Amino acid sequence: MAGYVIRRLAGMVPVVLGTTLLIFAAVYALPGDPIKALAGPGRVLSPSVEEALRERFHLDQPLWAQYGHYLGGLVRGDLGIDLQGHEVSDLVVRAWPYTLQLGLTAWAIMAVAGLALGTFAGMRQGGTVDWIVLTATTVVVGVPYFVIAYVAQILLGVNLGWFPTSGVREGWPASYLLPAAVLALFGIPELVRLTRASIIENRYADYVDTAIAKGLPQRTIVVRHILRNSLVPVVSVLGLSLGYMLSGTVLIEGIFNIPGLGYVVFNGISQQNGPVVVGVCSLLVLVYLIINLLVDIVYGLLDPRISLAGRN
Repeated sequence: MAGYVIRRLAGMVPVVLGTTLLIFAAVYALPGDPIKALAGPGRVLSPSVEEALRERFHLDQPLWAQYGHYLGGLVRGDLGIDLQGHEVSDLVVRAWPYTLQLGLTAWAIMAVAGLALGTFAGMRQGGTVDWIVLTATTVVVGVPYFVIAYVAQILLGVNLGWFPTSGVREGWPASYLLPAAVLALFGIPELVRLTRASIIENRYADYVDTAIAKGLPQRTIVVRHILRNSLVPVVSVLGLSLGYMLSGTVLIEGIFNIPGLGYVVFNGISQQNGPVVVGVCSLLVLVYLIINLLVDIVYGLLDPRISLAGRN
């Protein structure tokens, strides 16, 4: 297992380099001049100030040199300084708790709903419940999630008044339930279908027939024998979904005005604040990769064939 973890860590290095380079190049290619934008609409910076700012943020150098400066700071744990002179790490420290609450709430909703619906559908294969669940997941997959977010915000928040529509003034859980439910919707279909398929596969296993022959209660058979053995392939989806819930919140936080990391990126893009976008996105990539590594380790412990296959 130790060798497997070391190989996975080594494999993360080119992924980090590649993704951070793509993020850096994408921000570099954005139209507009971020230094001139600092002056505000209708105002112009003096040539000396503009030149000093370009030199400070290495914007007078080619792309590869700028990326080298950024990568050197990232290795030291420095996410850089934004165009207003604030440490990006300070922005992360202030915004991270909001993203963590939103992501964990969404992940919990997704796990409970996905496992429950997948189990019900799998145990009633071909029935009405199965058809409804499969149809509903297909519809959810086909609708862009920003559309669902706006509809939920207007219908459940504005018209019915069941949830706050914006901000976090109500605290947890009131301010987080609606955006978390919308975010969870996009992990639920995959989890439901995988759980359903795994349940169907294990329903007809020999050990289930043995449990039925022993006269065990239906609940015991489902929970201890069918569901427990069906969770092994589901663990990877749950783990990767946690990484997505924590790193894929840009639009949700922007729509619901939640001041988390996604909202920081959202504002950074609109304000052409490249260091913020690059720094926060690089951090989110690292979070996703670390969670992915932990999932692989857990999966290897649940199924030793995974770690054994990595040795060959």
